[in-house]
Amino acid sequence: MKKIFALILTLAMVLSLAACGGGNSGSGGGAPAGGDANAPADSGSGDGKTYKVAMICDSSISDGGWGMACYNAMVDAAAKYGWETEVSDSIAQSAYYESIVAFCDLGYDLIYAPGNQYTDAILQAAEEYPDIAFALLNGGADTPAKAANGNVTSLLPDAQQVGWIAGILAGLMTQTGKVAFIGGMEIDTTKGKYAGFVESAEYIGQQEGKTVEALDVVYSGDFSASDKGIEFAKAMMDQGADVFFGDASAVDSGARQAIDEFNAAAGSVKVYDIAQPGDFLGQNECIIGSQVTDNSGLVGLCMEAVENGTFGGETIFGTMQNGVLSCGKLSDLVPADVQEKYNSYIAQVMDGTFMQ
Repeated sequence: MKKIFALILTLAMVLSLAACGGGNSGSGGGAPAGGDANAPADSGSGDGKTYKVAMICDSSISDGGWGMACYNAMVDAAAKYGWETEVSDSIAQSAYYESIVAFCDLGYDLIYAPGNQYTDAILQAAEEYPDIAFALLNGGADTPAKAANGNVTSLLPDAQQVGWIAGILAGLMTQTGKVAFIGGMEIDTTKGKYAGFVESAEYIGQQEGKTVEALDVVYSGDFSASDKGIEFAKAMMDQGADVFFGDASAVDSGARQAIDEFNAAAGSVKVYDIAQPGDFLGQNECIIGSQVTDNSGLVGLCMEAVENGTFGGETIFGTMQNGVLSCGKLSDLVPADVQEKYNSYIAQVMDGTFMQ
């Protein structure tokens, strides 16, 4: 039954692409700011072949958060290497496998799935399509070894460092001593980010002579449920949380909406949010900084490996030390002396002395 559904989905994609003139516009209604899938910098690979990459995503590529950043990463990498792109976004968990198979049947060279939640579907499809490459962002370090045909690579930004970057800023900026984290799904990478956020925020509190407590993490179970973000943020602000961080895509956008509304009613910005995985300063008034992940570099390494015939069977890690992770710009809401302290602590992360 799944195979039949996948064939139907493949036919629908073919008709959709034909109606669009065979271009690279995503199913989410066009490319968001940050990349142009129709304007690659290169004409293709050295062997004359035009390679194609497709992304599946359960959130929207216009969500102003995770989905958008991951899509732009693919587009930016494709522009550098001269690849064609396509995307299927806002898909349900029950359709992960069928969506992947549909792109496989259309002859895509690389399938890019931005999240650990796609692991089972990727491994199943990878076994059935041994000649196609599968890149799993936030995939487990042990996932490539589970692929029967050695055609899966995990792209794994350091979750602890992601949490540290946000937790340092949260620990410095909280006035109530309570910080909050909102998650999408209870997966290993999200739990790792939360753990890093908590330990760094509490450590910074100790260094600054105050007590910082992280509220218990909450999970929406759905990356697209912005209404859950509104609900969670209101409840956590009621508990005194005044700095937020999240790993929940559109849910984070909902939380920022609630925070902005709270601040507007208060007459000044009293509750803050730290964004990820792009530099989203200015998107919402409450955003005071961002944790930035250069996923385009990781995707680009996969493209190189596909072209060279060396793809698969490895985990590519991303850290501050190799430039995959970094900090975004800080808001003017962060006082100059706090910015100086923040940069000092980030330097400790870079040189390996943080919390030592």
